[in-house]
Amino acid sequence: MTTDIKVKEEVKSNFPIFDTLQSSEHEQVVICSDPDTGLKAIIAIHDTTLGPALGGTRMWQYESEQAALRDVLRLSRGMTYKAAISGLNLGGGKAVIIGDSRTDKTEALFRSFGRFVDGLGGRYITAEDVGMTVREMEWIYSETKYVTGIPKTLGGSGDPSPVTAYGVYMGVKACAKKAYGSDSLGGKKIALQGAGNVASYFARHAAGEGAKLYLCDIYDEKANALAEEVGAEVVAPEAIYGLDVDIYTPCALGGVINDETLEQLSCDIIAGGANNVLDEEDRHGQLLLDKGIIYAPDYVINAGGLINISSELEGYDEKRALQKAGNIYNTITDILSYSDEHGIPAHKASNALAEKRIKTIGDIKNTYSSKAGISGRLGEVYKRFQD
Repeated sequence: MTTDIKVKEEVKSNFPIFDTLQSSEHEQVVICSDPDTGLKAIIAIHDTTLGPALGGTRMWQYESEQAALRDVLRLSRGMTYKAAISGLNLGGGKAVIIGDSRTDKTEALFRSFGRFVDGLGGRYITAEDVGMTVREMEWIYSETKYVTGIPKTLGGSGDPSPVTAYGVYMGVKACAKKAYGSDSLGGKKIALQGAGNVASYFARHAAGEGAKLYLCDIYDEKANALAEEVGAEVVAPEAIYGLDVDIYTPCALGGVINDETLEQLSCDIIAGGANNVLDEEDRHGQLLLDKGIIYAPDYVINAGGLINISSELEGYDEKRALQKAGNIYNTITDILSYSDEHGIPAHKASNALAEKRIKTIGDIKNTYSSKAGISGRLGEVYKRFQD
């Protein structure tokens, strides 16, 4: 935490933009300003080796412009790894709009943002993220074709929660196979943190297979309703960590694996849909390995959302999206095997495999691009949006 404080102090006083971009290997950052609509946004494109950068736009009231830049750089880099490890022919990108999502939304603002996205000519394709709804995506869609996550009535995929949850479910089963020799969740005790959309769909899958669920949510009515539906037992949010269970499935807050909770956890597996589960990634990832707890890296197991919206680029088909999300089972299996083989935490194994794919495909594209310019999948995506 001391390092984080020092970084924040440095950002406030002297933020070395170009040094930061070079160290994080970002290709492009676009500052979007439109005083007439009040738009203040940043688009970050991290890597387009595998294809155009796809990643959501979040709207947040950041404490400073520097904080917004730091966030979009971190998030866009994460999308590169998520797409790569998921086998998608896409790069990593992200956008942030500085503003209060409760009071600052207007059609003009989002249509203005759509013009900036369109000006990138397909290098960045946006989608829904924190603080955004389908309505805003429709406004953006009015100005650019480079947007996914639009309603089904417009040819989009709609709510990604069912596909995200199915990917989490398959990832949990892969971990169970590793831990118990069978991927059946029948009779397994699962502590489910959260009762939102993804958690609810996951609970239905797990309960349908005969798992015993203990769940919590900060909103009692949501927890009680889901528990009644799937036959789960409701526990207090602060009690979820200390349960004697087989599997802990975080589907709500980030940073839930930390020094305090690690002392309470009694489980064989940690696998869930929440983002940024490890409070200090390297240190807590290593501690999980030392404790013999199987961990499914969050950006891998929750990649169903990205898989879902990426399927729109080919003409959305829910059955095909679910099938691709089901492959998360194989991806988690490969990561856990690589982790064992090299004696490294699962998140480092995942990063290594993602980087290996980016390098391999990048080498192939570099060989071909000198002859044909924009090639392969990237060219196909450009053409599809232009048609």
